[in-house]
This record gives sequence, structure tokens and C-alpha cells, in this order.
Amino acid sequence: MNPDKQIIITGLLERVNASPYLIVIDYTGLKVKQFSELRNRLFAVGASCIVAKNSYMRKVLTEAGLPDIGCELIGQTAFVTGESEVFAAAKAIKNFEKEFKKPEMRVGILGNAVLDTAKLKAIADIPSREAVLSQLLGTINEPATRIARVLKNKFNPDVDESTTEADAPTEAEAPAAEAPAAEAPGAEAPAAEAPAAEAPAAEAVTPAASPE
Repeated sequence: MNPDKQIIITGLLERVNASPYLIVIDYTGLKVKQFSELRNRLFAVGASCIVAKNSYMRKVLTEAGLPDIGCELIGQTAFVTGESEVFAAAKAIKNFEKEFKKPEMRVGILGNAVLDTAKLKAIADIPSREAVLSQLLGTINEPATRIARVLKNKFNPDVDESTTEADAPTEAEAPAAEAPAAEAPGAEAPAAEAPAAEAPAAEAVTPAASPE
């Protein structure tokens, strides 16, 4: 085999083996500037797009032990691989196709499964793992916030232990709830006036001192 040809095949084989997926696209009619833009968008999601002879890729897939998709490797094809998830790459291609009407996802390989165009487009609509984790985190955080409020109320001596989360006063409501306690001194006012009742006894001493 021609040494140069072997070098190309070896490079392709390394790419394919390092990627959990392979997407074959038909870029017929795509301008050079548009192809560069597609590559940039794929690069942004951890994928790369290369052009190689179909005969080279057939040999690579055989050496890699992947499914035979040789019948789809015809015409102007490019190959998308990556070290991240297939969802992001498929979504980038699908969105690009909506914008420019090209390229077309022809076939793909995920693990040992062959994906046709419909399946690739369906995969493109699946949220990425980061998006799923973000949604899951949001779901987890909300109950955690409620639990924190319940624990705060439970260990707060000013809140009855039987107070439920729904009944527990918020910080804004707490001063209003303590208002009756602030009025308690008003109920003790009569006791504070007791010295006034003793005033006559103090006046009785004055007449006794007058004879002197």
C-alpha cells in the first residue's frame, strides 16, 4: 500500500476509535465558506468534521470492527466524530441544515448501532447531558430549600415544633406575629400605678412634724 495512503487511513482509524460515534453527512452544494462555518460550529460542541475518500473510510470501518455502511458512502461525504456526546453534534448539524438547507445527515454509527437519517434527527432533539443535569439539579434544589426552611423552624425556639412548613411564618411575617407580646406591658400598667395609692401615708407625716 502507498505509504501516504496508509498514513491517511491510520489517522482516520485513530479518529474513529477515539469517538463514540460517527456521522456521515452529504455536503453536496455546500460552499467553502459555509463548510468552514459548519466546522467551527461543530468544534464549539467538541466535534470535528473531516473529508476523506469513501474507499478509505470503508477500510477504516472494517479495521475498526464497526457495522458495514459502505452502501451509504457515495458522493460528496464528510465524516463527523468527537470525544463528547453525539447529541450536541447532531443538533449542530440539524440546526445548520435548517439555516442553509445543507448538509444532510445520511447515516450514523453509535456504538455498534446504525442510525438512519430519521434517528439522527431524533437524537438531535434530545437534550445534552449538561442540560438534563441542570434540570435535575433545579428539581433537587427546590425540595432542599423547603427542607432547610423546615429545619430552621424546628430548631428556632420562637417557632412551635408542631409548625409545619406551610404554617411557618416567613421572616417578613415574624415581627407581625410578635406584636401582641410587645403590648403586654400595657396590661401591667395598674401595677405601676400602685405607689400613687400610698401617697396619703406620705402626707400623714407632714402634719405630725408641724408642732415642732
